[in-house]
Amino acid sequence: MKKYNVVIMGATGAVGLEFRKLLIERKFPINKIKFLGKSTVGQQIEFGDQMITVEAVEDGCFDGFDIALFSAGATISKEVSQKAIDAGCIVVDNSSAWRMDPEVPLVVPEVNPDDVLKHKGIIANPNCTTIQMVVALKPIENLSHIKKVHVATYQAASGAGATGMAELETQIKQVANGEDVTINKFPYQLAMNIIPQVDVFTENGYTKEEMKMFHETKKIMNSDIDVSATCVRIPVMRNHSEAVWVETEKELDLKDVIKAFENAKGLTLIDNPAEKKYPMPLFSAGEDNIFVGRLRKDITNPKGITFWCVGDQIKKGAALNAVQIAELLIEKGLI
Repeated sequence: MKKYNVVIMGATGAVGLEFRKLLIERKFPINKIKFLGKSTVGQQIEFGDQMITVEAVEDGCFDGFDIALFSAGATISKEVSQKAIDAGCIVVDNSSAWRMDPEVPLVVPEVNPDDVLKHKGIIANPNCTTIQMVVALKPIENLSHIKKVHVATYQAASGAGATGMAELETQIKQVANGEDVTINKFPYQLAMNIIPQVDVFTENGYTKEEMKMFHETKKIMNSDIDVSATCVRIPVMRNHSEAVWVETEKELDLKDVIKAFENAKGLTLIDNPAEKKYPMPLFSAGEDNIFVGRLRKDITNPKGITFWCVGDQIKKGAALNAVQIAELLIEKGLI
């Protein structure tokens, strides 16, 4: 089996840690691996039974490498990606830097795998909330074209990275001890609260996170689908949840939707309300699949379907999707 030289940019963050775990767990065919960083240069990072020193981004740092997994933010991605491309290294970028660039494919392997064929050196990893939703939308789209989606997201602290998770943990302890609460990462106290804002507001009253779902869904699904989202931060450590309302062109039989979900890649159906069985963050952290339940007809619309879905934001919502893109590049003979 051919093996590949891999770079991770941002190996010390929450997603970077997941990159490292997944490459080992999934037995990605690695010949050589390198970690790059800025503020972490010189730090020793564990990879399996090795300790690898984080190196600086400099001329020649991508020479001889096949694929680079980036999760270091949009600014660094914009600064560094061209170095990788010039060296013949394909970038899979987890930031927002390239997602809406018309020259850059935005890929979820279960939904639009062939879009990787269009790459010109960079493939963008979508936003976590979008990834989770489109994996669940795809089997419905296969039955009938989706015209509209309304979605409310319930997003865990993990969406704000390791610092967001640490802040929630600290706040929970402070609340339990009757202490003043430390607020740095989020606009308000998150413990014992929910915040109806993820990212900054735009001129139309939607946040950037909500508009990402609007624009990215169209691009991934190659569709005129419209998405109206309300994104909410909740005091859960890991795993995002979404309540989704879908309007299709033709009326669907719920039995057909159930069958489509059961047969879909990357989905697990947990839907038995009589026995109180439905997806929850508590029981799905660390899992690869998106979990779907509470599936029912929309009582306000004969062409409507509504469901609840839960997914691990750090795993499928970020690192796993990127690693799956890398695997797809190998499968299609692109590296």
